[in-house]
Amino acid sequence: MTTNKAYLILFLVFLFSACKKAGNTKLNESNNLSNYELVKDWPKLAPGFVLSSVSGIGIDNKQNIFILQRTGRQWTEPFPDSLISSNTIFLLDRHTGKIIDSWGSDFFIMPHGLTVDKENNVWIADVGLHQIFKFSHAGKLLMELGKPKIPGRDSIHFNLPTDVTVADDGSFYVSDGYGNSRIVKFSKEGKYLFEWGEKGDKPGEFNIPHMIDIDAKGNVYVADRENSRIQKFSADGSFLKEWRSTEAVQLYSLTVDKKTNGLFAVDLLTVNDSIIKGSDIIQFDSTMTVMTRFGRSESNNWPMFDLHDIAVDNDESIYVCGTETLKLLKFKKIVTK
Repeated sequence: MTTNKAYLILFLVFLFSACKKAGNTKLNESNNLSNYELVKDWPKLAPGFVLSSVSGIGIDNKQNIFILQRTGRQWTEPFPDSLISSNTIFLLDRHTGKIIDSWGSDFFIMPHGLTVDKENNVWIADVGLHQIFKFSHAGKLLMELGKPKIPGRDSIHFNLPTDVTVADDGSFYVSDGYGNSRIVKFSKEGKYLFEWGEKGDKPGEFNIPHMIDIDAKGNVYVADRENSRIQKFSADGSFLKEWRSTEAVQLYSLTVDKKTNGLFAVDLLTVNDSIIKGSDIIQFDSTMTVMTRFGRSESNNWPMFDLHDIAVDNDESIYVCGTETLKLLKFKKIVTK
């Protein structure tokens, strides 16, 4: 083979590889394009009302939006000792974002996660009190688990619990959390049933199980924050599969889309543990395959927000909240004809 022919073959191989990579890049970019648009002027709050650090979000049976905010309280270590004296739980109209109701004063030190079950009860995880609370839709306390201000790891103690998810039969799971890196299951009445997990990065281990949800089949999904992954388990805690992010350092929250049984999640990318590069909203199908992602990935179109929790209503509108620069946003699905 002559030298010129050899160079020609190498050039053609290089050209083919470059075209193949270019085609893949275009495909990946199209997958990143969002089929959602930001709903402007939502929420519409009363003049002078300012959202504080919004850590949790959920949707009730009428598809209205519950948010959990710390109402002026900042995350400090150690936590403050006093209860937040103002209302912390707000119910918003999903169309306008106007406040319908509010309650939750003098209950919490550092509220973290909020869940609404199918009976319209509202569940709160408080990392400062090391407790889980169940309320009626109107704010009546129905159940209290954990010992206030006493951390531990057994059937009656939590250590900085982060979130709750409730099965159709009323049994529920607690992500416990910053301190214990475990998932605990309780009966509908609040009786301890079993637990799984410890700190680590292997299947069934966690490095801050931060938020948690359950699908129609009873499978449990855990946002394993510092491992930047989602883990899926059966109802008895058996590991089924995982999805691991390669584009962010933290996977903060997730929610099951009740309409499709797919998932939505939010991540966070930081540099040197301090410089916030922003969050993505990630949509998965029912097999945990990424369908689309937007936010940080479309930096020309979206602000560099940092997200803490996410919820999806029956119209597949997305609601996200944050504890720092972002407080509350709504995204509407674009319907193409």
